[in-house]
Amino acid sequence: MASPSEIHQTISTELTTILNTYIKSKKGSCRVFHAPFDVKLDDNPLIIVQPDLMIVCDKDKLDGKRCNGAPDFIIEIVSPGNPSDDYIRKLYFYKNYGVREYWIVDPRRQKVIIYYLSQTDFEMETYTFQDNIKVNIYDDLYIDFSELNLGI
Repeated sequence: MASPSEIHQTISTELTTILNTYIKSKKGSCRVFHAPFDVKLDDNPLIIVQPDLMIVCDKDKLDGKRCNGAPDFIIEIVSPGNPSDDYIRKLYFYKNYGVREYWIVDPRRQKVIIYYLSQTDFEMETYTFQDNIKVNIYDDLYIDFSELNLGI
């Protein structure tokens, strides 16, 4: 697998910084992790994924090596070589294993697709890199993509 591109790394760094700064400012107990960090969604069959970014609020899911169970929030940054992995395979896993919110950030299309758990199902919203986007697992966190230093 090829190393992440410059834009992938830039987006990852910008979003990690925003999320971590927000949680620390609120003295929150949730933690931000970035790849490579494993998430084991199931034992039988064994399902392990490595999201680009995640927030884990239940510290009991962390064992020092990985997250065991669904994180609360996941961001995948689409790589040009395998977009179906984020749009199809991981969406299926994240929806069925209880991730509360899943963002697909697509640098090539300059789109952000958000899936979040409502009462009974995932809701979907689509944004551009010019939008101010609410992080649904928090009441007062918005990420203004137009203010990110992406160099595109």
